[in-house]
Amino acid sequence: MELKTVKIDIPEGCNIILGQTHFIKTIEDLYEIIATTVPQAKYGVAFTEASGPCLIRTEGNDTELVDICVRNLQEIGAGHVFCIFLKNAFPINILNQIKNCAEVCRIFCATANPVEVVVATTSQGSGVLGVIDGFAPKGVEMPEDKAHRKEFLRKIGYKL
Repeated sequence: MELKTVKIDIPEGCNIILGQTHFIKTIEDLYEIIATTVPQAKYGVAFTEASGPCLIRTEGNDTELVDICVRNLQEIGAGHVFCIFLKNAFPINILNQIKNCAEVCRIFCATANPVEVVVATTSQGSGVLGVIDGFAPKGVEMPEDKAHRKEFLRKIGYKL
């Protein structure tokens, strides 16, 4: 078995949701979830089949984001993986709906942080073992950090 990491290319101002799924209709279901939950979002979605023609299936309303999804999935090279890039929306806006999608098995990450995907390759193919999302902790939250966190959440409208 060979292990490697794949650095994900995340465009400025975007978030990524990376997950595992199991059925060809996932691509249309994810498109519908995003379109009906956050209609103002710009997004690209891609999904790698793991049987039959083993194609990368695509949908979205932003061709640049669709193309970036495809490039990242080609680099990962594993089957049954989906990639969503979002602009003008955040993963928190759609994550529960995506988790409730019947075909979705798991979410590896939902982030704007730098991401590396840990991929294992065998004679059969490749699979995602997990992700490295962001950076290691630098310390423990102090009272001024807590105040900043609370202020920030209210500033962006997620708390009263």
